Amino acid sequence: MSTPCHIGFLLFPHVTQLDLTGPAQILSRIPGARVHLLWKTLDPVMTDVGFSINPTTTFEDCPPLDVLCVPGGFGIGALFGDGYTLAFLRRQGEQARYVTSVCNGSLVLGAAGLLDGYQAACHWMWRGYLPRFGAIPVAERIVRDRNRVSGGGVTAGIDFALALAAELAGEETAKLLQLNFEYDPQPPFDCGSPEGAGAERVARSRALQAGRLKQVEEAMDKLARFASA
Repeated sequence: MSTPCHIGFLLFPHVTQLDLTGPAQILSRIPGARVHLLWKTLDPVMTDVGFSINPTTTFEDCPPLDVLCVPGGFGIGALFGDGYTLAFLRRQGEQARYVTSVCNGSLVLGAAGLLDGYQAACHWMWRGYLPRFGAIPVAERIVRDRNRVSGGGVTAGIDFALALAAELAGEETAKLLQLNFEYDPQPPFDCGSPEGAGAERVARSRALQAGRLKQVEEAMDKLARFASA
């Protein structure tokens, strides 16, 4: 029987569910995996799609994690002012074998003080905020820096999970998982990055999200004022 590998995903209101469910699906298949969906209570948590996901483990009942993962989503703004959640992440992150994130979840790791001096990935629209937390932004789909492993925006979470599976269970296991999930992406359009999409489309995308970006910026500013007080 494989030694249990406890893998915890933060499940918070208005999470981008694919940031969580994509990597969880991959990593649940490594030998000994025990996946925990973590929140303050076991009440259903609403995602940004409009359906809910049930947590499996509360912060209080969470075992020491081998892998801590923070997905992203527009709900991250509320987490910057949530000392209870940030303290939980800090406590688990200080002892976890791997401290990881997907999309703008890396900003939450930063807010918990877990990325100071580390390179990290992030969704392209949010990457520029990483230096606020002492992190070094890198424009890659997967970034490894010591025991920090981060994935870029949303779909990069699957790439990230396969890379982490190789770290945890060996490259051959990760290759079998990729085959079994038939992960062979061939997108219909070449616009999945700012470089491929072009400046005009990037500007329109930023304009559509301007209100949400401002809300999260304000939450980060409040956190910075609190930390310096």
